[in-house]
Amino acid sequence: MFSGPKNNLHYLSRPEWIGREVGIVFAMFEFVEKILKRKNKGRSVPKAGTDYQHQKEALKSADVKDRLDLAQSADTHKEILYYLAEKDPEPKVRRAVANNIAMPVHASNILAKDRDVDVRLSLAKRLISLLPDLSKDKQSQLYAYAVQALGTLALDEVLKIRKALSSTLKDHAHTPPKVAGQLARDLEREVSEPILRFCAALADEDLLDILKSHPAHWVIEAVAGRKTVSGAVSDALIQSDHKPGGTILIGNEGAEITEDTLMQIVKKARSYPEWQKPVASRAKLPPSIAVQLAEFVDASVRDILILRDDFNPDDAEEIAAIFRRRLDFAEDKEKQKTSTPEQIEKLYRDGELGEEKIADALGMRDRDFVIMALARMGNCDVADVKKVFDMKAPKPIVALAWHAKLSMRMALQLQKEMGRIPPKELIYPKDGTDYPLTLEEIHWQLDFLNLRSE
Repeated sequence: MFSGPKNNLHYLSRPEWIGREVGIVFAMFEFVEKILKRKNKGRSVPKAGTDYQHQKEALKSADVKDRLDLAQSADTHKEILYYLAEKDPEPKVRRAVANNIAMPVHASNILAKDRDVDVRLSLAKRLISLLPDLSKDKQSQLYAYAVQALGTLALDEVLKIRKALSSTLKDHAHTPPKVAGQLARDLEREVSEPILRFCAALADEDLLDILKSHPAHWVIEAVAGRKTVSGAVSDALIQSDHKPGGTILIGNEGAEITEDTLMQIVKKARSYPEWQKPVASRAKLPPSIAVQLAEFVDASVRDILILRDDFNPDDAEEIAAIFRRRLDFAEDKEKQKTSTPEQIEKLYRDGELGEEKIADALGMRDRDFVIMALARMGNCDVADVKKVFDMKAPKPIVALAWHAKLSMRMALQLQKEMGRIPPKELIYPKDGTDYPLTLEEIHWQLDFLNLRSE
């Protein structure tokens, strides 16, 4: 049997030979690693961890990946993230800072002005996600930084960014009112309309200003359809005289509409039939408003008013009586086939020409009947009565009503329906029923108008 040196590879058994070969390979790897370390000495960049000094070294790296690791890590110190947001030349690094949950909020004002659109878009999403926590202390500097940055983004020249803000903030519980106001004033409808329609953070002051300065039809309709509308905003919407917007508002049960505004609605509803059904169907409609409405609405609206179950019996009967009188008035005029002067003269002789007939004529929009009836009741010329209403002034109309022995309530109706007096200029009854003008004032008006009979 051959026996040679035990250390000769050729004479090793197979297991021993394999073990020797692996050892040689590992030795070679160690040798190569030492050479590479010596070659790269002074140029290697430590991995960014939680150690501040290591992160500072990584910050100096020319390798984008090293800086990107810093920008993405939640363990990166805020000063370094701020530096990256402000100074790093690579957009994807700055974008990573904007997306980082550890992003220092005071860096948001820098990122909001970043030249890269995607950086600004990422910042918008990040700030919106922070709002619930930041809103817990609205007096804090961090909240102020966030609102300032969002305000900058709300005015961004890129439509995509403003649209993204609007679509997210329109129903966000913590939308800053200032930012909502900026977006609501945007000239692009796809930005401003969602805020105007849905954003609860939008202040009444902003809504009133926008309605005053930018009364485009879609603006009015968007505001009218909000979940809640204050009394002041409702009044401004009705003052705009926009029929579709008014229809939406009147049918919106979340809209607060004061009795004064309801009175304006009823007055305008003579000319805007679209408003009649919504106001007749409105919950908690004051009976006094329903009575005024009953004076002129058609049969379909009449049925809505009569079938309401929230009026007391006396109010319901008053409304029904108005409709019966109006029906009788129309039927009588049809049957008699006489001219209006002849009809008025007959009613006067029979002692039936009075306030109810004038109210019925107003309901039927029979302007000539009203003028001739007032002339007959006041014993004056028809032409002089016409001049009173053509003046569109409240005092002459009140004096004429007094002269015709009508109530101050009817004088108010004549101001509205015949004189078209603006709501702010109307003369209302004193203590609910009395004439507010003195006899001296009334006589002066009658003499001036040449209405006093000798």
